[in-house]
Amino acid sequence: YGMVDLPTGKMKSREGTVVDADDFIQEMVDMAKFLANELGKLEGVSKQDANELYEIVGLGALKYFLLKVDPKKRMLFNPKDSIDFNGNTGPFIQYTYARIQSLRRKHDTDISLDKVDMNDIEQKIIKHLLEFPSIIKDAAEDYSPAIVANYIYELVKDYNGYYQNISILSAETSKLINFRLALSIKVGEVIKTGMSLLGVRVPNKM
Repeated sequence: YGMVDLPTGKMKSREGTVVDADDFIQEMVDMAKFLANELGKLEGVSKQDANELYEIVGLGALKYFLLKVDPKKRMLFNPKDSIDFNGNTGPFIQYTYARIQSLRRKHDTDISLDKVDMNDIEQKIIKHLLEFPSIIKDAAEDYSPAIVANYIYELVKDYNGYYQNISILSAETSKLINFRLALSIKVGEVIKTGMSLLGVRVPNKM
């Protein structure tokens, strides 16, 4: 793997600036806890569930930020940037997955698919989903988890634009609601599978 630098500079054992892994992981979990409480995202969540979520988000931020960079390249790891809920980060992807699960919980009836007229972004997302098997193959052949990580980010970025601009559960017809929800669920499945390949868990609520 390429060299990983911190904002404070290079890690040098002779100068005592090597970071202990356990301390570093705990720092990431603590940052996740601080951010979650600051944003008020955990109202009504039990202490046990909240602590599990801090770990999922903290470790997810750490793993994803490291793995999204090509293994052969040098990189700067900034803990604060890695745990941002916007941009190419683990928490941004985890939050999108949790958002999709929330849609699923709100629609408690069975999904039946009928023919619908898809818009451009829906066609784009489906084409993106169909690329997933070849992405895994490319990542395996190149020994580069970054290929999977950045694929997931691009998928999530497209889906978030879709979520923000297209009505899903309040679409004009039940056919459209079922189609858009089914598409969202499939995006969630690919997110979960892709992140699991990177060793990153995704929470159902966030």
